[in-house]
Amino acid sequence: MKIGILGTRGIPNHYGGFEQFAEYLSLGLVRKGHEVWVYTSHLHPYTESQFNGVNLIRCFDPENKIGTAGQFIYDFNCIRDSRSRNFEVLLQLGYTSSSIWGWYLPRPKTPVITNMDGLEWKRTKYSKPIQRFLKYAEKLAIQTSDRLISDSIGIQSYLHKTYGANSVYIPYGANIPEKIEEKYLTEVQVNKHGYYLLIARLEPENNIETIVSGYVRQKPAYPLLIVGNANTPYGKYLQQTYPHPGLQFLGGIYDIDKLNSLRHYAKIYFHGHTVGGTNPSLLEAMASGALICAHDNEFNRAILGEDSLYFLTSKDLDRIWNFTPNLTERNKWIDNNLEKIRFQFNWDLIIDQYEQILIRTAGEANYKR
Repeated sequence: MKIGILGTRGIPNHYGGFEQFAEYLSLGLVRKGHEVWVYTSHLHPYTESQFNGVNLIRCFDPENKIGTAGQFIYDFNCIRDSRSRNFEVLLQLGYTSSSIWGWYLPRPKTPVITNMDGLEWKRTKYSKPIQRFLKYAEKLAIQTSDRLISDSIGIQSYLHKTYGANSVYIPYGANIPEKIEEKYLTEVQVNKHGYYLLIARLEPENNIETIVSGYVRQKPAYPLLIVGNANTPYGKYLQQTYPHPGLQFLGGIYDIDKLNSLRHYAKIYFHGHTVGGTNPSLLEAMASGALICAHDNEFNRAILGEDSLYFLTSKDLDRIWNFTPNLTERNKWIDNNLEKIRFQFNWDLIIDQYEQILIRTAGEANYKR
């Protein structure tokens, strides 16, 4: 099939979860013999027209000049281009800035499947007016999509309860690394199990401040490595508010081998995400064999079950910093999470499920015509 993928800044991943997902999914679909086009910002550092067999369509993106409003222009440019491509099906990842252009999608000629992502309107980084807009955008996305995908049972239940909308549950996936290399630890000057690790976009709803403030208050013996772009207003706020030699802001790291090694050898890996469904970075931490401490919410509980430490407040973390489970318990948690990756969140399985939905949706559209 000829498949278009909208809604990301492009591949290879240089940004975040949706871009990582788009990369894995598009490569998997190409291996299965499909023609795949991924829309990519003209600001993306990768400038080739193809990436390992995936076609890239570069569209003008003024976000670097005008801020968030540039996302709306970029999404419009992508949707406008898609109208002339004769895709058999379009997969739209998210809806936050593309929903207002939903009427311009190339339907009914090209059916549209939308991955609804998380509850974007709950993100605390947004003002109340923007949160109201995003709630409206959520409704628009449902109205202008031919099929919906939920990446968690919680999101699937929410969409049905709130809008009466049916969606297909397909989570994200992760790969268990073939090898873990200690050499990456020397680059950040840490020892095995001699540091804590946090990997996330530095945004309030990811509980970065909760974790950082708890660390600074307790002053553990080991450093806390924070991976994520800290050259943002919120990142600068954290660094200025919590000056401590043990806090190491490493910036963004996108080398998956390096990330896997850092996760694997961490004393504890912290996952503070609260908004969204099945988070890719959480699955990757599980696949890396990390001992995880996660924010206690329905999305994280649905994935980790009892195989994790949990927290809600910075005081909850007081017992965590020096927590050392016995080896049997630690290995049980890690092994159970690895089993989940093998049998529930395996990339080959996820790609198969997406392929089936793409083929079915395109076939139904052809039948209607």
